Amino acid sequence: MKKLLLGNAAVARGLYEVGVRFVSAYPGTPSTEITEQAALYDELYAEWAPNEKVALESAIGASLAGARSFCAMKHVGLNVAADPLFTASYTGVNAGLVIAVADDPGMHSSQNEQDSRHYAVAAKVPMLEPSDSAECLEFVKAAYALSEEYDTPVLLRTCTRVAHSQSMVELSDRVEPPLKDYVKNPPKYVAAPANAVRRHVAVEDRTLKLQALAETTGLNRVEKGDGKLGFVTSGTAYLYVKEVFPEASVLKLGLVNPLPVETIRAFSETVERLIVVEELDGVIESHLRSHGIRVDGGKDLFGLLGELSQSKLKKAMGVALPESVAFDEPVPGRPPVMCPGCPHRGLFTVLSKLKLTVLGDIGCYTLGSAAPLTAIDSVVCMGASIGMTHGFTKVRPEAAKSTVAVIGDSTFMHSGITGLVNVAYNQGVSTVLILDNAITGMTGHQQNPTTGMTLKQQPTVAIRIEDVCHAVGFGRVRVVDPQDMQAVETALKEELAADEPSAIIVRRPCMLLKYVKPNPPLSVDPEKCKGCKSCMKIGCPAISFADKKASVDATICVGCGLCEQMCKFGAFEKKEG
Repeated sequence: MKKLLLGNAAVARGLYEVGVRFVSAYPGTPSTEITEQAALYDELYAEWAPNEKVALESAIGASLAGARSFCAMKHVGLNVAADPLFTASYTGVNAGLVIAVADDPGMHSSQNEQDSRHYAVAAKVPMLEPSDSAECLEFVKAAYALSEEYDTPVLLRTCTRVAHSQSMVELSDRVEPPLKDYVKNPPKYVAAPANAVRRHVAVEDRTLKLQALAETTGLNRVEKGDGKLGFVTSGTAYLYVKEVFPEASVLKLGLVNPLPVETIRAFSETVERLIVVEELDGVIESHLRSHGIRVDGGKDLFGLLGELSQSKLKKAMGVALPESVAFDEPVPGRPPVMCPGCPHRGLFTVLSKLKLTVLGDIGCYTLGSAAPLTAIDSVVCMGASIGMTHGFTKVRPEAAKSTVAVIGDSTFMHSGITGLVNVAYNQGVSTVLILDNAITGMTGHQQNPTTGMTLKQQPTVAIRIEDVCHAVGFGRVRVVDPQDMQAVETALKEELAADEPSAIIVRRPCMLLKYVKPNPPLSVDPEKCKGCKSCMKIGCPAISFADKKASVDATICVGCGLCEQMCKFGAFEKKEG
């Protein structure tokens, strides 16, 4: 049976069909739906882990126990999981272990354009790269076969376009191998130096075998065409090449680490001009050049930035582009913005008003950096806000009275707790704002350890953030409602004035959660509105300004009341009827 599936859903289907038993992940766009889809299969145990490192460690443990195991993450998540990845390359596996990593060229929802192929090279593990949904399923199965035959974790690299596009997939029944026996083997699995020295020898031997495989595997294939022009490519770039140059010869690489040498050399000798097409870094191109294989074009044509596309490929190759169609009027921009009623808006309005230095983090609240709030000074990576605030205020002690860290509930559980421990242990005086909106918001409402519900929607312990703060040594912990801006301002002033670290838990559930009911929308009394634009400072998309008066779009207003608190003239009122 064939079915139209998203790339992420096809990966999950592959996990089901190949008999995977254990799935662990932390949500990260564009990888999130893999785990959500996997959780729909009763035969698969699936969970949200607190972070990617824990997810991979859990999957390694399940593999050691004899079950085919899997974890998923976005590219920056692989940074978090790098520690166990590199050592798991040495220890190898028992049952198959596959790690999906989704890169984000173009940074649609990410803070960098990291190329995860470098991790495969550095960790000396094989990496497969599918081009569409059918290959997502097929390559999952191939990855488990590689993992178990060569005693190695295997990376499966996707990207935003593969993860979030659809194509036809051939479905098969599930084939679940029995659990492999667990046999104690400390020389293999205990990564002490004396053992690791010997395991490194095994890794290098495995690499040689995988390099030989790369020359013969069907994962890499030559599509013969016009001998004047040949392309070496992989992933989504392959689809662009086939669309723009259907008659050209193509060497499509599905196994992108290790890369073949003689296969590419032989292919290069069949074409007059050899072009390497790959997104982000020139990994394939560097490989060719290092082995003396001529390259007539690569990163010099396509650059290192952003996604490729058919148009970019045509332009770089000197192919005429179709005439563009101009609209009669300009299309307005749609920058990301906090939703109407977002619980973060009141907090950032106060932070902006007080002109504090705000070291931010990764989540919906990162939008607090955008105009008109412009309340965030820095964002680096998950969990960084607390550690950065500690360092900032240690170097500038006087800044402790005007500097705060901002972090969300899920991010706090991911990697914020250790920053909090560091503040308490090293006698910092940081003020930490933990924004608890009762869900992992930015990636589409996934559960986390504070919500009391698992990925499989089973009730579980809900970790109380207040208890964590007290447990690590914070004596000053308080909870405020972000929609009460005066209470937020009072709490900030009092905690910043204290000569010890403090945590303010800013708690209100995300407005988009199904159980959160909106209030009646507000309206503006034009007689009372003085056109002062104070209400515009909160950046609510439900409020607009025209003809020197504010107005409210009742179709999206949720009646949160922040605009009422901003208006000194009482112009906002509950909409009648």
